[in-house]
Amino acid sequence: MRVLRLTGPVLTGPDEMREGAWVVGGRITFERPTAPDQDETTIEGWVLPGLVDAHAHVGLDAHGAVDPDTAEKQALSDRDAGALLLRDAGSPSDTRWIDQRADLPVIVRAGRHIARTRRYLRNYAHEIEPEQLPAVMAAEARAGDGWVKIVGDWIDRTTGDLGPCWPLDALTAGMAAAHAEGARVTAHCFGEECLPDLLAAGIDGIEHATGLTGEALTSAAKQQVAIVPTLVNIATFPRIAAQALEKFPAYHLHMLDLHRSRYERVKAAFDEGVPVYCGTDAGGSLPHGLVASEVAELHTAGLPRVAALDAACWSARSWLDKPALAEGTPADLVVYAADPRTDLRVLGAPRAVVLRGSVTSGRMVG
Repeated sequence: MRVLRLTGPVLTGPDEMREGAWVVGGRITFERPTAPDQDETTIEGWVLPGLVDAHAHVGLDAHGAVDPDTAEKQALSDRDAGALLLRDAGSPSDTRWIDQRADLPVIVRAGRHIARTRRYLRNYAHEIEPEQLPAVMAAEARAGDGWVKIVGDWIDRTTGDLGPCWPLDALTAGMAAAHAEGARVTAHCFGEECLPDLLAAGIDGIEHATGLTGEALTSAAKQQVAIVPTLVNIATFPRIAAQALEKFPAYHLHMLDLHRSRYERVKAAFDEGVPVYCGTDAGGSLPHGLVASEVAELHTAGLPRVAALDAACWSARSWLDKPALAEGTPADLVVYAADPRTDLRVLGAPRAVVLRGSVTSGRMVG
């Protein structure tokens, strides 16, 4: 019997620790195996559950759907960075084949983006009109893994600025349809204007959330609507704004303002009690494997180190209905040379990555 021994502290929660563990049959145990013929290999270091990227797009690049080889490389980049649980926040590709690969991260899918006609990036989304929203949201709820992704706002070329994509009655009917299928709904949202209707309609999550302020912030906290700020993506706002300077000057200035206030608004949301989770928006214009950078950005925004780590670890797994590290749970874990709770920089250099009980990368001894 092949056994993997973990000799360092095992962080079962932000403030919970077990001293050492074993991996037997692809699962965690805190009791020493007793089989006489076991073949034991040892990994030393601080052990965490596999990290979470709660906003990734496996199977998507800047131009739309990608081939399976490219999708595989994307998933491998996330895995090798320690992100072993991904919430795919919209993809036009069928990536179900990844579920059969024990060496690739677990993916929780939101189906394909749902956008208003000509109000999103080309080749990404189902582009529909409001009367179609409930039926399409129900269909994507059935196609996904418990999530639906809609585009809440985008540039409106008639006004030259960000604007809501859907009227309240369509949103309300669409949320009800998705919820009836057992799915939660999240929305792309850059600006302020779309948030009141999204919250009134019963949204479950907000992606980016750069416009979350005032009464919308209070409502999000009261309703416990989670946000995934994707700060490594928000860093690109000045470049996006520059492209619109001549044709859409109002949009240009608005995007720059949202960029300037990004840290302030994330910290305000955290302080107000809004659940905040780690996501990178990898797979559009950004590369995969940025989970450590996003955790660092959350800390720069003002989240304490442990809270920033938790946003990509224990609480993020709970939010996505996946286990962390407990007796008998799947051995999806990352090993680091030092305690990430005191130095987040170590997240950028995993000592070992273990997926389904198998070491996929890193250094072993013994």
